[in-house]
Amino acid sequence: MRSSSSRLLGRTLAACAVLLVMGPGRARSQTPGPTIDTIVVVNLNVFDQADMLGPVTRIANAIHVKTHASVIRRTLLFNQGDPFDSARAVESGRALRGLNVFRQVVIDTMRIKEKLALRVVTADGWSTKPQLNFSSSGGSVTWAGGIEEENLLGTATSLTALYTKTPDRNTSSFLYTNPHFLGRRPRLFGLYQDLSDGSRGQWALGVPFYETAARRAFGTGGEAGTQRVLRFRDGLLADSTERHGLRFGFGGGVALHATSHGYFRLWVNGNWRREDFVPESLTVIPRSVFGAVGAGIEWAHARYQVLQGFNTYVRREDINLSQTFRVGLWAAPQAWGYPSGQAGVGGEVSGQVSTVWPGGFIVMRGGANGVYNGTALDSARARGGITIASQNLMWQTIILHVEGGVLRRPKFGGEFDTWADQTGPRLFGAHAFTGTHTVWVAFEDRFVVADDFFGLVGVGLAPFIDWGGAWFDDETPRTGSDMGIAIRLGPTRAVRGDVEEFAIGMRFGQGFSGGRWAISIRRGISF
Repeated sequence: MRSSSSRLLGRTLAACAVLLVMGPGRARSQTPGPTIDTIVVVNLNVFDQADMLGPVTRIANAIHVKTHASVIRRTLLFNQGDPFDSARAVESGRALRGLNVFRQVVIDTMRIKEKLALRVVTADGWSTKPQLNFSSSGGSVTWAGGIEEENLLGTATSLTALYTKTPDRNTSSFLYTNPHFLGRRPRLFGLYQDLSDGSRGQWALGVPFYETAARRAFGTGGEAGTQRVLRFRDGLLADSTERHGLRFGFGGGVALHATSHGYFRLWVNGNWRREDFVPESLTVIPRSVFGAVGAGIEWAHARYQVLQGFNTYVRREDINLSQTFRVGLWAAPQAWGYPSGQAGVGGEVSGQVSTVWPGGFIVMRGGANGVYNGTALDSARARGGITIASQNLMWQTIILHVEGGVLRRPKFGGEFDTWADQTGPRLFGAHAFTGTHTVWVAFEDRFVVADDFFGLVGVGLAPFIDWGGAWFDDETPRTGSDMGIAIRLGPTRAVRGDVEEFAIGMRFGQGFSGGRWAISIRRGISF
């Protein structure tokens, strides 16, 4: 079985290598639209003239550096002289909103002297944000302070310095992202974190599939660091160790078929890593080196729904409801450093299906991966869920979400943690539910009280019910539930409209100490 799987992997890798060199065939031809004679870019400041509330808003406009027109033009999927395609115009709007520097994006066409012009109107959000965040859930307090600039000098570059204190550790983070690094499409990401129990760095550089019709993608990245890894059980620290890691990875892909409406791609990825979990008292650290390579296919039919007031206020949100399917095969041979009981062939599969109606949708997502060592399944992970959302009642967003997952032999500290992932009852404390099995059911009815209060903030109320938890193989399912009401506040002039939630309610079941009534202050759940 292993030899046939290896031959299949080899053939797939060879095909991918040939396609990466030779390139895919032309996508199925589409009837070209009228030619774009010119592109007109209009970028508005944080506050429009009609929104001026006094000297504070005028000062804000004066000190804010607006996004350069060149940044907007580089993000568009059109050039002057290209044929107009309405699907690519819609996708260009998504790409601009994906920069996270605009509070509003509108793309349309107009005629200038009988010639077609593409008009792009954007409105900047406030991007320079002193950070002073506080969250508390079930008595577990987290706070952070620092400075964040998400549109440095109008270039859409993000630079962040942040100090965070959680129940587990203190962290000083420095983050840099650039969506147009030394060119139109290359992207650069860098992160360094100085931890109270170690340090860690991550980086990535490459050209992604920046649009649905993109033909190629490639990139590289990695991480390096040493830190303490914690394992919790029933809300208490059960064990700890120290992780020493170093990883380099590469990846790429080609599209055999690609249009604005969907694609069929081949992908190939590989990584080299050193990873050791050792007792904290150990002074001589072993060096375990591993390598793996994988290849597969990915198919998608693009589908997005644009909503307002779903996870944020005022701004248009692109909800990805595309039909997708991805499958791949990985080789992790013993010759590349894996122990005999862990070496073998791995597989992965994931997908998404949805149905939509005006003002609502149902979407199902799922994925699984694992490694077969020749005699048994060595390790595996599977998770899936369904989300139902409706805005068919005025000023309301009704959401029902259900998900679950299971792990087999996860890495140390890699168990499910509903507090860290925000995938469990919101009124419970840190690490209340951890384990190799997880389940979560959430219901919210989000009322909009004021969509743009004083032109600065959106205000809403959300009655909610949560049930869920996590547990290990050797214990009975450990779950809890809560119900209550949340006040939701979200900025409408910032580059991001992340909502903060102040929830109060009653707790039931396991996983809490103290009274049944509890308060949670944290970032609102995004579905």
